[in-house]
Amino acid sequence: MTTFRISEAAALLGVSSDTVRRWVDAGRLPARRDEHGHRTVAGADLAAFARSQIEAENGSGHSSARNRFRGIVTEVIKDAVMAQVEIAAGPYRVVSLMSRQAADELGLEVGVVAVAVIKSTNVVVEIPDRVRAVSQ
Repeated sequence: MTTFRISEAAALLGVSSDTVRRWVDAGRLPARRDEHGHRTVAGADLAAFARSQIEAENGSGHSSARNRFRGIVTEVIKDAVMAQVEIAAGPYRVVSLMSRQAADELGLEVGVVAVAVIKSTNVVVEIPDRVRAVSQ
């Protein structure tokens, strides 16, 4: 069974180690002590918790797009017809190309909170340390 240290769980969830410790202490996230007394989280428990966090954040909206990244707009470049919008979503950079009209109507400017909604027909999954790609 895969287990994660508190710091590893925090990195995967995009929060601080202190936040994960508070969730464990509050009983929101199950953890056990390893042979050295360090708290660890079972992979299945972490996955279930991550899913519950995603569902709480995104709600149960009616869309076929399942990939949502909430972040802050860090750059907007506009010309007469098109706009390029960059969003920092945790450690991830998401860039969208759209019409200038759409960017203006959404009020997209640096510092605005936005959600990048992505629907993809091809997703590559990699596993660190032994990279294995899988396409859907």
